[in-house]
Amino acid sequence: MDKTYKNILIALFLSCFAYFLAGQVFAETQSRLIGSVVFLITMWTNEALPLGVVSLFPIILFPSLDILAINDTTANYSKSIIFLFLGGFLMAIAVEKIGLHKVIAHKLLGIFPPTARGIIFALAITSAFLSSLLSNTTTALLLMPIAIFLTDIPKLKIRLVLAVAYGASIGGIITPIGTPPNLILMGFLQENNLEMLTFMSWMFKTIPLAIIMLIIVPYILSIGTKTFSISNDIEGEKKLNSDQKRLLYILGTLVIVLFVNSFFKVSEAGILLGYGLFMFMPKIGFINWEDTRKIPYEIMFLFGAGFSIAKAFSSTGLAFDISQLLLNLTQLTPLILILLVAALITFTTEVTSNTALISIALPIIFSLGASSNIDVNLLLMVATICASYAFMLPIATPPNAIAMSSKIVTIKDMASYGILFNIIAICMTTMVAMLIW
Repeated sequence: MDKTYKNILIALFLSCFAYFLAGQVFAETQSRLIGSVVFLITMWTNEALPLGVVSLFPIILFPSLDILAINDTTANYSKSIIFLFLGGFLMAIAVEKIGLHKVIAHKLLGIFPPTARGIIFALAITSAFLSSLLSNTTTALLLMPIAIFLTDIPKLKIRLVLAVAYGASIGGIITPIGTPPNLILMGFLQENNLEMLTFMSWMFKTIPLAIIMLIIVPYILSIGTKTFSISNDIEGEKKLNSDQKRLLYILGTLVIVLFVNSFFKVSEAGILLGYGLFMFMPKIGFINWEDTRKIPYEIMFLFGAGFSIAKAFSSTGLAFDISQLLLNLTQLTPLILILLVAALITFTTEVTSNTALISIALPIIFSLGASSNIDVNLLLMVATICASYAFMLPIATPPNAIAMSSKIVTIKDMASYGILFNIIAICMTTMVAMLIW
């Protein structure tokens, strides 16, 4: 039997099995949703069909199975974050077209040891630092061309790309502006009259966890890389030409605008898309319409699928019913409860956008904390951090999706490293929550 058909049959079997099991607990529509989600996850994981094709399936599946109306489904494919991606991809194409990433790569090699392990640590730390000031999405988009350029060895290239993606996710938790779930939590605390976290108090909580992860993750990614070499063909790329200087100035203004915007809350998607479209301006920009062929549209479809799943969870009442089941956990000890919340959020966000998930999850976690003998702010913080600390699948968080857009990393590659890092992140977050938070 052809491998593609075999993988499709496996997805159908697991979907039907999940539907049958869910039917023992949940309503009919909710069971169909669970079966559909299992089908999508399996198809994404075993790569039976292209990523973009599978990501468009909810437009057919959800209306056909009476889960979500077609207009409600398709609306999720035009969320603002998708246009943020589009603007970021246009900027990344400009960086790559004029070779700015080569110059930056040379500078990077001059700071860190020019070994495979040194560069993996360099990319992860640089990505984490930038992600603490900018969004993790923007950071991953800007650094990905550098990671891809540094070596021609496929196995090492995969690890460099993952170092950027995972570093951006790790750094995104350091400040309240690093990733959207952080901002959602701040808004939720304010709306519910809970104790607010200042910028510095947030960093005091998160920096120890980020440091631990920035030691463990790059180290594991660098295991077995001693024989790998970093590209040496950038000796002639030490100086910036006029185009590269102009783009560097433009990127500098983008960084400043994004940082200032963290206080004014103008649409970040509008800013990124505006800068991306600016790249087409004659004598100022660097790209033309032909260059847009490089845009990974499948990643934008992927996020549309994630938002559709989140919408379906909400509209079918599945999110509420899950919260009611979770109330049975409130009699557990604080350690076990925190561990379960961390694990539940980490693995659930693998199948939907972390922004969408945390919007649904915070009210559930709030109800859970209010009914238990544990500080509700602590549970909310754990849930928010773990929404960004999901490393297995591209739909989990934007940096993962950007790593997939490079066409260097497969879902199998990401999942094999990601499941280990998920377990480590769950344990480390729980430990830091109990000892520091």
